[in-house]
Amino acid sequence: MNFTCERSILLKEISIAQEIISSKNAISILSNIYLEAENDTLTIKSTDIKVNFLTKVPVNVLEEGTTTVFGDKFLGILNSIPDGELEFVQKESKIIIQPVNKKIKFQLKSIASDKFPEFPVPNNDISFEMPIKDFKNMILQTIFAVSDDETRYFMNGVFFEKQEEKLVMVGTDGRRLAYIQKEAGNGDIRDFEGIIIPTKILGIILRRAGDEGLIALSITDKVIFATFGSYQLSSVLIEGQFPNYRRVIPDSQTNSFSMKRLDMLDALRRVSVLVEKSRRVYLKVVPGTISVSSEEGEIGTATEDIPANYEGEEVSIALNYRYIEEPFKAMTGEEVGIHFSETNRAITIKPVPEESYFHVIMPMQID
Repeated sequence: MNFTCERSILLKEISIAQEIISSKNAISILSNIYLEAENDTLTIKSTDIKVNFLTKVPVNVLEEGTTTVFGDKFLGILNSIPDGELEFVQKESKIIIQPVNKKIKFQLKSIASDKFPEFPVPNNDISFEMPIKDFKNMILQTIFAVSDDETRYFMNGVFFEKQEEKLVMVGTDGRRLAYIQKEAGNGDIRDFEGIIIPTKILGIILRRAGDEGLIALSITDKVIFATFGSYQLSSVLIEGQFPNYRRVIPDSQTNSFSMKRLDMLDALRRVSVLVEKSRRVYLKVVPGTISVSSEEGEIGTATEDIPANYEGEEVSIALNYRYIEEPFKAMTGEEVGIHFSETNRAITIKPVPEESYFHVIMPMQID
């Protein structure tokens, strides 16, 4: 194998490929990135067995061939080399990497490509396209609410389903819930049972996909496939029964107050300096004002007042600092409303005016 290409083009793709890899063992094929040079195209693959990545970039192929190289060191080499054209030459069990116009030369041990795992192929049971901007927004509004408790593995991913003519995405860790829905299009999406998508593939889509164009999704019993731009991703789905999230969503809440989203975020940032280990912050709401406060044992307290739209009686609500900060960060509107019936029952955070998403949070006890 022998090919040349621009360092900047290859660096971007190898960086994404390395994100997939979880093994750091240099002698493991799962630590390696697959390279195939053919027809002036370089195919790049990486996998951690559960999540697979494939992309293709244009290169100048002088001699076709395939190999795999240790991803961590390959990325390190590309990061260290100046921009410009690079030459890659495969010789027996090593690959030589050198800039065309610089006296720099690296050699990396390689492993034969026939040991690299085969990737699953979609069977087109459920396949559809949607605007990638919409799909990214769905991820953004839900991914932070997913549980990291591995004993509750069925909540370690985001739930995704078609409900009537809507696509719905939900994340929960048992103490909070994030919900968003989008129109399913022109009725050309077949109904499918809810699936649980691991956050790893969703995080890569969120970070690496642009906002223009479509994303193609294909769903089988055990795998989801996502294609956008030149990228093809697939991931094994999480098996298990996702909680009945509809039971958590309050039917009606008679009380509400609203504030500027950035006002709340700024206040949370400041009072968080004295948030105790329980991460508890307090919201005391009176007509016209919200007092955001925290305390850390005997060390001290912090309080900030921000303007609010509220006309009811004084109420106090204790919330996990992270549980309120994360949805406020994910939201993009100027104003946010908090809805409640009683201060010890679930609150709902919604944009003002209301949109297609909301966040439900269980309050904490007020000491």
